[in-house]
Amino acid sequence: MGLAVLGLLLLPLAASAAGRQDAVLVVRGPDRTVLARLPLATGGFTLRYRNSVYRSTAEEHYAVGPEGSIELRSLAADELAVLEEYYAIDEPAHASTSGARAWTAEPARPVVLASLTVAATDLGRRTLLIDGQPALELWHLVRDESPSVYLVVAGR
Repeated sequence: MGLAVLGLLLLPLAASAAGRQDAVLVVRGPDRTVLARLPLATGGFTLRYRNSVYRSTAEEHYAVGPEGSIELRSLAADELAVLEEYYAIDEPAHASTSGARAWTAEPARPVVLASLTVAATDLGRRTLLIDGQPALELWHLVRDESPSVYLVVAGR
């Protein structure tokens, strides 16, 4: 009986994890048309871009919450100043021990969104990175006069 009760207690957690594994990241254009649909098998994604002030590469790492929310989890950058000045982090950044960027940090405050608006300009060169998928260069999907894309999580 104890195992049955434990199984019932764990069932919502398993369903929540399965829901994230079935999640799809939908990329919409300025007119809200679907530009791409990408499976989120690992439950998260990264936005890599060129910081317009420092002209160096930075990354924002997101996780998908159980209800399909988009949650900023960590930041990474080639230059420490991007994290300390541009993002105004509260806790000190630390040298990266893995990953492509030299520095990592936690966001100064929680960021949880239902959708994420992204400036997809030639200058910033925002690129969407999802494990198991080719990199998607977002600035190639829109015109310069209207360079925004919108990211939202949906079920399959």
